[in-house]
Amino acid sequence: MSKKNQKFSADNYGNTETGTPPENTFYFGKENYKFMLIGLALIVVGFLLMMGPDANTVDGKYDPNVWNEGIFSIRRIRIAPMLVIAGFVVEIYAILKRKKI
Repeated sequence: MSKKNQKFSADNYGNTETGTPPENTFYFGKENYKFMLIGLALIVVGFLLMMGPDANTVDGKYDPNVWNEGIFSIRRIRIAPMLVIAGFVVEIYAILKRKKI
């Protein structure tokens, strides 16, 4: 077998020329997991901030004669969705960030 074909041979896949086993080649490091947990926490906090009484509830009971303006609060309309979006951005960063070698 020629040297050109031997380089890409399946028999030698994973072997190094020095005979030492390769280091841990897992893509994610500790920082990746830290950013993933931060992103997950932001997403959970955002969804928790969106929770609350519905438009037609009073003291937790359904009442079709009452309208609750709380569903249009700044917390539910602006802050919570921004936290969820920020959480997804942090998750994308955590996945794409390279591990320091």
